[in-house]
Amino acid sequence: MNPWFETVAEAQRRARKRLPKSVYGALIAGSERGQTIEDNQTAFTELGFAPHCAGPIGERDQSTTVLGQQVSMPVLISPTGVQAVHPDGEVAVARAAAARGIAMGLSSFASKPVEDVIAANPSTLFQLYWCGSKDQILERMARAKQAGAVGLILTLDWSFSHGRDWGSPVIPESLNLRTMAKFAPQTLARPRWLATYLRSGSIPDLTAPNMTVGDGAAPGFFGAYGEWMQTPAPDWDDVAWICAQWDGPVLLKGVMRVDDARRAVDAGVAGISVSNHGGNNLDGTPAAIRALPVLADAVGDEIEVLLDGGIRRGSDVVKAVALGARAVLIGRAYLWGLAANGQAGVENVLDILRGGIDSALLGLRKTSVTELTRDDIVIPPGFERALGLEATGEDSGRTTRVPVADGALAG
Repeated sequence: MNPWFETVAEAQRRARKRLPKSVYGALIAGSERGQTIEDNQTAFTELGFAPHCAGPIGERDQSTTVLGQQVSMPVLISPTGVQAVHPDGEVAVARAAAARGIAMGLSSFASKPVEDVIAANPSTLFQLYWCGSKDQILERMARAKQAGAVGLILTLDWSFSHGRDWGSPVIPESLNLRTMAKFAPQTLARPRWLATYLRSGSIPDLTAPNMTVGDGAAPGFFGAYGEWMQTPAPDWDDVAWICAQWDGPVLLKGVMRVDDARRAVDAGVAGISVSNHGGNNLDGTPAAIRALPVLADAVGDEIEVLLDGGIRRGSDVVKAVALGARAVLIGRAYLWGLAANGQAGVENVLDILRGGIDSALLGLRKTSVTELTRDDIVIPPGFERALGLEATGEDSGRTTRVPVADGALAG
């Protein structure tokens, strides 16, 4: 089989064929009935383009800056935990991102140490959960800073939803002879995935080395996860405390409401990521792209606004940027590429997105992603979700602008 693939959908198909059922199920994720995870993708199909048929066609520039980092296109790697789909895990992803000139987000629950990942990609932002005591949080932040992390991603969009209508994957707490024997039928049914690990001389790592405290051993994923769930949720003073402790930009991930966005600005964040945790948060939350325009209008002049959720094509990236995002973060897309072909598979996914962005810019007759505006997008009436406007005392009534053929705007 040709290792190259032409779409993210093909990367997903190959990942499904290659990975054991439980591992692939963990990548699909989602919560409850899957309403939000579905809307994250469906919402992009409701948006259209208003292309020009003539105009200047020159070099298209996709570069921009995000949280002080120069990136070759408005795409970043979103932090995801325990990447057991490939032996090189986050290090392979970091190398791919560096090779394509984009920044890397590294999860606290990653399977590779922050030092190794930053060595592979110096433009790495460390993702932090509010987990454990403040002293433990400070220790993890100090380690990331010493390793060279250029920014912090504080993730708060998680509600601990349990149960999926299609079934949750069975994942062992650790790998020993007993669990390896139990999962042997799954792994033997996926010989190429198994062979990749055998050649590397390793087994899937289910520890979370970046959650280590002091000189202790790295906790198992479920041990770290349990500590996180038992830690009392932070308030806005805690968010401000994080910003004060970190010498650099802080991106607050998980914002869907205008009132929360304004509180985030007051707390001192450098940016927000409009996100519903890829559909893994409270099911029934609208697609992130539906909330993006309102949030960009509310705080886009004060801080950077990013989008995380549902990106599968370069045209999706262009739609998000046109609606006010500085850049997008991708999760499942690069994990499928990693599963399909390691580092080269992640680079393949990034090349697919770059090609789609270029094609959209060409059709819109734009020479830079910085020129994109809402007039380039067809937005159907009722598309946007203005959450939390009433709590700020602002007018929640909005007239959606829909570009039409002659360039006029219809309400």
